Amino acid sequence: MDQNKLGMMERNVDHHDKCDTKQPSFTEQDRSTSGVEEKQDPDHAGTTDQQKQRGRKASRLCLCQQCDQAFTTPSELKNHLKVHSGDKQYSCDQCSKTFAARRNLKTHLQIHTGQRPYTCNKCGAVFNRPTDLKIHCGVHTGETLYTCEQCGKTFSHISHLHRHKRVHTSEKPYSCDQCEKAFAYSSSLLKHQVVHTGDKPHSCDQCGKAFYQLIHLLTHQRIHTGEKPYSCKLCGKAFTQPSGLVRHQSVHTSEKPHWCESCGKTFTRLTSLARHQLIHTGEKPHSCKQCGKAFSRLSSLVGHQSVHTGEKPYWCDHCGKVFSYQSGLRTHQRIHTGEKPYSCEQCGKVFSQLSGLEGHRRVHTGVKPYSCEMCGKVFSHHSSLLGHQRIHTGVKPYSCEQCGKVFSQLLQLLTHQRKHTGEKPYCCESCGKTFTLFPGLVKHQRIHTG
Repeated sequence: MDQNKLGMMERNVDHHDKCDTKQPSFTEQDRSTSGVEEKQDPDHAGTTDQQKQRGRKASRLCLCQQCDQAFTTPSELKNHLKVHSGDKQYSCDQCSKTFAARRNLKTHLQIHTGQRPYTCNKCGAVFNRPTDLKIHCGVHTGETLYTCEQCGKTFSHISHLHRHKRVHTSEKPYSCDQCEKAFAYSSSLLKHQVVHTGDKPHSCDQCGKAFYQLIHLLTHQRIHTGEKPYSCKLCGKAFTQPSGLVRHQSVHTSEKPHWCESCGKTFTRLTSLARHQLIHTGEKPHSCKQCGKAFSRLSSLVGHQSVHTGEKPYWCDHCGKVFSYQSGLRTHQRIHTGEKPYSCEQCGKVFSQLSGLEGHRRVHTGVKPYSCEMCGKVFSHHSSLLGHQRIHTGVKPYSCEQCGKVFSQLLQLLTHQRKHTGEKPYCCESCGKTFTLFPGLVKHQRIHTG
């Protein structure tokens, strides 16, 4: 953008802001069109100073009638209303993105420069705007002012409380022009729109992975650097993202305030409950353009797309194995560390994965939720059902590379391959004789026991 033009625009905006500061109150027509709600006080109706004081008090109660967002001055509200009207006169020279307010353009330019000038003195987190830093500091100080009457969650800004209330009302005032998907926040709409454009301007220098937003790139780079700036005060466990720390803290409190009305399962976060409910509704809103496979979560779709591209950006530092998902890498690394964080309350058996624990619990409860539609046989695990269904379909996807024999189960193939390798992993402790199959060892031991 031309510097002279930019300077002229800045002077015009500054002059406009000054006029708004001197005259915070509006005419009746202004109030009807702008959405400002002014609180009148009959006890302050005399002197000019009192009128000014009343005007300042009213300026702190500027609410947008379209989205309930609150502002401290009428000029801020005027700038905000351009979001709804679509008036965006400031454009970025680098990516042509447009903004309703000049300060938003200035903040946006830091995405291209990588500048994040505001740093938290406690944890070192950096931010583009001083308001973001101030909000973040509340995490350390515990300062909260506004409380949601429905769930008790607290906020440092009233505008954040107004936006949060949409979680309970399910209000979604922002919709996508291309697919009509609706969102509770304008920022969520902007993030969604890049799905249609496919633009990923931020790429990792080490592995080449590209991202829609700079913050996602910065978070991703911690995989390579090993940086984990967020740590739990109770146990010292560290995390790359604050959301990971928040989820972890529920381990100590055991608090799960959100519960599913269909099955009674409880969750620490409302978003986790919302994702879980898709299991009952069967809704899979995210589909692959190449093969049509549908997913309930966007992250699952992104991971699935690596099947077509062959991309596996996550690798293990110990053995070099690569993964399409970061979660897959984390689970795999427990093989090297021996970590098994999930334990059964009834028998104490430990597991490296939560899914392993959940499947094991069915041993105690006897629950078999998976049934075969053809013969009615029930199973504790979904994988067992899939293996069983091959009896009806006759599908044998596992073949021996040496003799070509095919099998319906992977275990059958592995057992068969011992004929070619000569491996006999089962040994008799009494005489040392070895066997290819475990049932052969059991039958042999009867010779010693009589």
